[in-house]
Amino acid sequence: MKERRRVTIRDVADAAGVSVATVSRVMSGSHTVNSDMAERVRWAMQELEYRPNGAAQGLASGMHRSVGVVLPDLSNPYFNDIIKATYVGASREQYRMLVTEWREPGEELGVSLDVLSRVDGLLLLSARMDIDGLRDLAARKVPTVLVNRVELGVDLPMVAVDNFSAMLELCQHLASLGHRRVVYLAGSPSAWQNRERWRAVQQARILGLDPVMVAADGTIEAGFEATDEALSHDPTALIAFNDLAALGAIARLRELGLRTPADISVTGFDDVSLARFADPPLTTIVSPKAALGELAWAMFEASLRGERIEQPPLLRAAFVHRASTGPARTSRSRV
Repeated sequence: MKERRRVTIRDVADAAGVSVATVSRVMSGSHTVNSDMAERVRWAMQELEYRPNGAAQGLASGMHRSVGVVLPDLSNPYFNDIIKATYVGASREQYRMLVTEWREPGEELGVSLDVLSRVDGLLLLSARMDIDGLRDLAARKVPTVLVNRVELGVDLPMVAVDNFSAMLELCQHLASLGHRRVVYLAGSPSAWQNRERWRAVQQARILGLDPVMVAADGTIEAGFEATDEALSHDPTALIAFNDLAALGAIARLRELGLRTPADISVTGFDDVSLARFADPPLTTIVSPKAALGELAWAMFEASLRGERIEQPPLLRAAFVHRASTGPARTSRSRV
């Protein structure tokens, strides 16, 4: 059987009655092509079943049609949910996604710059690099969107969730149950989300809470390991930085013979898929992960077009009460 000849960009141009350059501009997403010509090119591509070579396109146009996604922890399902929502927009516009993580403090900027050499722009999820690093990226004038961080004096588009108001609502819930002495199992000190959540917990003193911070991080292991120190402050509730740390804390409490919430209440943040199915199901904050990913992609697209992006308002997160919180005990046995 004779092998079918590969359709070329020249074939598309001839079928559409335009130049090769016009076909190339249509494929690159340029808005300078007459709408009728662009429609003829798209019709020809469909009729001929033309499949452009992505690498060749990148060399010819200077565009890779790829976006880099840099984040702190690939194992955290919270980030996976955001990436899934972003992928919908990227796939629709025929963009590939290069997803990577940085592992050690201080290497985030280097990882971002390495990825930047292979993509058309960046989505930085929960970036923890210092302000100078962010300004370095901004000065490069490459489309870059900060997701889950808001910093004054940095000329980059940013999209984030209102962590402060949501955490304050969660604290109100605990106060209404009679809790006073609480421990906040903190996330990374360099994480903007952690700073906002701790700021809200401190503000909750006006609700009658007496908070103490204990160093942890946003992982199950960190929550598990920080629980013993947290209990040394004799709290009636643990407010974890995120759901994963909360799940680790509940596991350690169970090992110590303490019941959640009968002996001590535990809360999370983000509402990852595991939160509903934990034992007990986790009281938490439902972060709008899909909306965050969709808006991040829309802002990235606008950056690619060279548009000036207005800072959107913080997205709202919702409190959800499940079985991991209950009335505070007036006393309990020390461990």
